[in-house]
Amino acid sequence: MDRLIPDRDNLGAFWVRFGPTSQSYVDPYQPEKLAFEYVQHIAMVLDHTVLDAPLERRLRVVHIGGAGMSIPRWVAWRRPGTAQVVCEPDTDLTAEVRRKIPLPPRSGIKVRDVDGRTGLTAMAGEWADVIIVDAFDGAQVPGELATAECLDDIRRVLRNEAVVIFNVTDRAPFAWAKRLAAGIAERWPHLIIGAEPVVHKGKRFGNVVMAASVSRIDHRAIEADSGRLIVGYRWVTGRDATAWPGGAVVMTDDDAAPSPGPTGLGW
Repeated sequence: MDRLIPDRDNLGAFWVRFGPTSQSYVDPYQPEKLAFEYVQHIAMVLDHTVLDAPLERRLRVVHIGGAGMSIPRWVAWRRPGTAQVVCEPDTDLTAEVRRKIPLPPRSGIKVRDVDGRTGLTAMAGEWADVIIVDAFDGAQVPGELATAECLDDIRRVLRNEAVVIFNVTDRAPFAWAKRLAAGIAERWPHLIIGAEPVVHKGKRFGNVVMAASVSRIDHRAIEADSGRLIVGYRWVTGRDATAWPGGAVVMTDDDAAPSPGPTGLGW
C-alpha cells in the first residue's frame, strides 16, 4: 500500500500516511513549508541552538526516523552543506520516497536502512552536533529508543555542546514520556519540554517535544517564536523541567515498552 498520498491542492507535494493518520508532509519545491506543529517546533529548536553556529563550521545532524525526510530537507534548505545521516529501517517507505520525491542532488543527506539503535552503535563518538529522535512504529515510539542504554549511546555520539531532540506522543499524566524525560535529565543538565496547551492539560493525546543539552537553551526565544505560531506550545523549562518527571524510573532494555497509542493500546 502506498503511504505517500498526493496533496490535491499542491502539485508535487505529498502527505506521509500511516493507516488513517497523516504523520508528515513533504513539498520538495518548498522545503521551508512545515505543515505539522511538531515539525515546526523541532525546526524552531534547531534554529535557536545548533543552526546559529558560524557558517564556516560544517554541522553534522543525525535523524533517528526519516519517513518523507521533511526535517532533513528543511535542514538542507536552511543550512546548505550540512552533513546528515538518516536511520530509517522501513525500506519500502524509503524506496517510495526515492521514487516519488527523491532528495535533491548533493543534499548532504545519507539514508541508512537501519533502525536507530543499530545506526547509533555504528557511529563514532562525539560525531554529531544534534540527534533528532522522531521514529514511530505505526502510531507508537519504539521503547528501545527511550531506554537508559539508548540515551547513553546518544550521549556518546554527540559532541559536548550538542543537542538531542525527541518527538514522542503521550497523554496526561504522561507516565511514558516522564520515564524518557527522567533519563534525559540525568544525562543533560538543560532540558525543555513542549506540547500544545490542550495536550499539557490532559484534554487530548498528542505530541511532546523534548530538547536537551549540556549548554543552556535559549528557551525564552523559543517560547516567543512558538507564541507567534497558529498552534503554539506551552513550554516547561528550568527547574520545572528537571522536576517534571516526578520520580519516574528510567526504562532499560530489559523493561522497555512502546509509547501509548492514541487509543491507549500498548500501555
